Amino acid sequence: MKKLIGTAVIGLALCANAFAAADYGVAKDAEAMVQKAVKHFTAAGKDKAFADFGTPAWVDRDVYIVVLDFTGKVVAHGTNAKLVGKDMMSAKDPDGVAFTALMVEGAKTKGKGWTDYKFTDPATKKVLPKASYCEKSGDYAICAGIYKR
Repeated sequence: MKKLIGTAVIGLALCANAFAAADYGVAKDAEAMVQKAVKHFTAAGKDKAFADFGTPAWVDRDVYIVVLDFTGKVVAHGTNAKLVGKDMMSAKDPDGVAFTALMVEGAKTKGKGWTDYKFTDPATKKVLPKASYCEKSGDYAICAGIYKR
């Protein structure tokens, strides 16, 4: 009986972890959102797309769109409109990683790619490892990130 209860407890714990993971985006979610955003940018034009990216339609759990021009200025942000217009090129994470510069440079030179850094999770207010996927579209880096929990 104890063995049966122990097995049930372990099974419930594994299910709880699986459900908790569903609350957060994963790499494929960020890539899919960026690919969808690039298509929207191309079809709708930059002004409409940038406005649209600031709406809830472009937020999926903790994954949202951020668009940077190649000078590092935020031109669209899915969850923080106060950042639009801000120059983030010199922004660094707690370890000194110049994440905006890396994201812009990766999109500009390679066309797409991932950047690893640390950032404050808005839900927990804790600094967590984060990765952002960016693709070049015109003169912009269209990005979405995930927290590595």
